[in-house]
Amino acid sequence: MIRANISITGDVQTVGFQTFVKNLADSLQITGCIKNLDDSSVVVVCEGEKCSIEQLIGETTENPPSFANVEDVSVEYVDYIGEFDSFERLGDDVPKKATLGDLLGVMKNFDTKAEKLVQILSDMNNTLKDVKDDTSQIKVDTSQIKVDTSQIKVDTSQIKVDTSQIKEIKENTVIMKDKLISLEEIHKEMLDLRMKYDQLSDDVAEIKIAISGLGTGVPA
Repeated sequence: MIRANISITGDVQTVGFQTFVKNLADSLQITGCIKNLDDSSVVVVCEGEKCSIEQLIGETTENPPSFANVEDVSVEYVDYIGEFDSFERLGDDVPKKATLGDLLGVMKNFDTKAEKLVQILSDMNNTLKDVKDDTSQIKVDTSQIKVDTSQIKVDTSQIKVDTSQIKEIKENTVIMKDKLISLEEIHKEMLDLRMKYDQLSDDVAEIKIAISGLGTGVPA
């Protein structure tokens, strides 16, 4: 067993690097800790079999997480002292283990959100009920519209009949106009005949007078 102080530089903070190293150390049965430093590097202090520690260093160098970029790794081996029981992540940026108080706080927060959710669901139910009522009214209105359109259809049919009658009346009017023209012509002809008749009557009267004069002038 041996102890190693490892310094790693590059893009190794806030990219999942600590979690990657911890999971790898747990799988290799290495104990210790990892921490971010202010100079953007990472320091690892660990204890375990030297071959396991070398494998840990090799994996972090050759197969780091997708968003990490390891530029340099320096290692210092010292005597094993058995300081650690597990491998942990350290620093203010590392989530702390949840306590009973944290759990109660989460449960309380959940209850509050659950109450809000119940209220939201209740409001949604009322809204859906209103929508249902509105759609029922719309259904009634559309039925009325259907009745109205049926009436319109009847009215348009009547209009069609009426227009047919108008066409017939127009045809009859033309016929009547033609007859009136004929009657006017007949009336004109009758007037002409009357004038001719009157003229003939006058002529006949003059002829009678002339014949009467001739009769009185013949010797007995």
